[in-house]
Amino acid sequence: MRIEARLCDPLEARLVPRDGRGLRIGLVVPQSGPLGMIGPSAVDAALLAVHEVNVAGGVHGAYVDLVLVDGGARPDVVAREVAGLGDAGAVDALVGFHTSDVHRAIERTVAGRTPYVFTPPHEGGGRRPGVVCIGADPAQQLSGALRWLTREHGLRRWALVGNDYIWPQAVHASARSLVAAAGSQVVLDELVPLGGVAARVDRLTDELRRSRADAVLLSLVGRDLVTFHRALRQADLDRRLVRLSGALEENGLLAGDGERTGTLFAAMSSFVSMTDERHLRLAERHASLLGPQAPVLDSYAEGVYDGLHLVARLAAEGTLRPSGLASAVARVLDVDRTGRVHLARAEGLGLTVVPGVA
Repeated sequence: MRIEARLCDPLEARLVPRDGRGLRIGLVVPQSGPLGMIGPSAVDAALLAVHEVNVAGGVHGAYVDLVLVDGGARPDVVAREVAGLGDAGAVDALVGFHTSDVHRAIERTVAGRTPYVFTPPHEGGGRRPGVVCIGADPAQQLSGALRWLTREHGLRRWALVGNDYIWPQAVHASARSLVAAAGSQVVLDELVPLGGVAARVDRLTDELRRSRADAVLLSLVGRDLVTFHRALRQADLDRRLVRLSGALEENGLLAGDGERTGTLFAAMSSFVSMTDERHLRLAERHASLLGPQAPVLDSYAEGVYDGLHLVARLAAEGTLRPSGLASAVARVLDVDRTGRVHLARAEGLGLTVVPGVA
């Protein structure tokens, strides 16, 4: 099947004249850096979403195009690339997932100028005009999962291990309150620079042993999460610790060689194993368009898919503009799925949803 979606690079987008009727969206997803291994899944999801919009007639009869920006570069680099696209009138909106330090740098650059939809779990707090987050904040993401795990596993001593940037910092602040509310205590709180886990893994595992923690909340991302997962297994701590992650999805689990203990959990908005009609049909359309060997559409990818359909709908309605973007999004977004989080247990190379935990 021919893919009715065009993906161009930023240089081409700035230099090549565009159809004035068409909608061009900047797709800001990691192609390098800590989250680079998850990027291909998000690109696939974006192509699927835009293909669906275009085969249905596009926006006002004109095609939607994508401009791929590497969201895995340094925050200032990504923000500068996005600013150049905006200054050249090369994009009408931005959609993407990336680390929150990149997100904040983009927000400072485009607020009030270019509509920007950030799709993954986020750090919470207010947003500048024209910037909308459609994922879960730390309390939404963790409260049900942490409370259930604490009760079901009799957990009393939590360790917090994450990367040292905005989102994990907010996660740890929220987790300290949630742990206390569940009647437990935080016995270790560590933040490690992005990309810095490999050099610190021995110290981290030693501190976990000394803390006598019985559970660990992991707000590490991408390669750092994979590295730490493997280190816990090598240190035989995976069997001693209940582990909860707010960033673990199927591609990361596969990169970490799966899980065999039954004590690794993820709290995310969706999982590949979900069998409701929406997810089954989404998986069928993805396989039909991109083939059975394409990367699975993990939670990050599904967020990008939803974000692009959202932007296309707002453009069709004439409400895709920075002023009033938050109210326009709130009006059309599926409130039953916005901010909703599921808890899943890692089993082999898959993640199986735990019923009744949200």
